Amino acid sequence: MPVATPKQFEAMLDSAQEGGYAFPAINCSSITTINAALKAFADAKSDGIIQFSTGAGQFASGLNFNDATKGTIILAEATHRLAEQYDVLVALNTDHCQPEKAASFLKPLIEATEARRAKGENNLFQNHMLDASILPLEENMAISREYLEMCAKNEIVLEVEAGVVGGEEDGAAGTEDMPDDMLYTTPEDMLAVYEALHELGRFTFAATFGNVHGHYKPGAVKLRPEILKQGQAAVIEKYGADAEFDLVFHGGSGSSLDEIRETLNYGVVKMNVDTDTQYAFTRPIAEHMFQNYDGVLKVDGEIGNKKSYDPRAYLKKGEQAMCNRIMEACEDLLSTGKSIGGQV
Repeated sequence: MPVATPKQFEAMLDSAQEGGYAFPAINCSSITTINAALKAFADAKSDGIIQFSTGAGQFASGLNFNDATKGTIILAEATHRLAEQYDVLVALNTDHCQPEKAASFLKPLIEATEARRAKGENNLFQNHMLDASILPLEENMAISREYLEMCAKNEIVLEVEAGVVGGEEDGAAGTEDMPDDMLYTTPEDMLAVYEALHELGRFTFAATFGNVHGHYKPGAVKLRPEILKQGQAAVIEKYGADAEFDLVFHGGSGSSLDEIRETLNYGVVKMNVDTDTQYAFTRPIAEHMFQNYDGVLKVDGEIGNKKSYDPRAYLKKGEQAMCNRIMEACEDLLSTGKSIGGQV
C-alpha cells in the first residue's frame, strides 16, 4: 500500500482519537532508518508516521550541498516507493521548522505537494510542523494561520506548538535556561490556539507539559500530563466535544509507560520518538566494532575482514534494532494490531 492519502491520514487521526491510542512518529534520516520504521509498522500491524527534520534533509542531500529541502524531498520520494511493499498506512511529516526557516523549507515542500496534486498524484507530505513556539503566542498564531491556510489548500494537516519543549533536538527551540512557565501550556493558551486556527483547516497541537527533548536520568524531567486534561476540558467546555484537540507528545524518549499511557487518555494521537531510536540503531553497531576490531580495522598491517567492514554488515544490525524499538513504541502507544489500512 502506498503512503496514506490526505483522507486516509485524517481517518488515521480520527481512529486514534476514538480508539484511545497514538501513532509513533519516527524521525528518519536515511533509507536504512526509513526501512527500519516501515518494517516495524508492518510487523506490529500498526499504522505510523515517518518524519524528517531540516537536519535530516541536510544530511540526506550530501556533504557538498547541505540542502534541507532537496534532501527532505529525496527522503520523502524514497518513502513513497518503499511503502508500496507494505499493507499498513504510513503518513509523512516534517518535524520542527522554526519561523525563520519556513519560507525556504516549508513553502517549497508545500509547493512540491501542490505540483504532485496537479498531476493527480498523492501528496508528498500529509503533515507539516511549524514550530513558532519561541515567539509570543499572538505572533505564533499569526504565522501559524498563514501556513495553515497554505496547507489546507492542499489537504495537508499542520502541526503547531505553543509552549516550548525543553532540551535540544536537531535545532528545535529549547534552551537550558528556559523559564519553567514556558514549559507548560496553560488552558488559556489552548483556548487561544483553538480560536485562532479551528476555522482554517485541520491541525494537530503540540501542547507542552514539561516534556524535554533528549534522554535524561529518572527524575530529571517533571512531566505533568494533567495539563493536557485541563486544557482539553477548557476548550470542550466552551466549544463542545467536537473541539477536542488532536494532541502531539514531543520529547517522548525516556518517558515512563505510565506517563505515556496517561497522555492517551487526554487526546494524544501522535508521539515523537527520536532519541531512543537513535540509540537503538547505534548500540549494535558499536558492539559490532568492538567485537570485530581486528576485522573492521587493518591492524598492524593485516588485511582486516571485508565481511566485517562492509557497511551492510553493521547497518543491517542497526536497522533491526531500531525496528525492534519502534515496535516497542507501538506497544506503548497501543497502536499494535490497529492498522486501518484495509478499511479506508
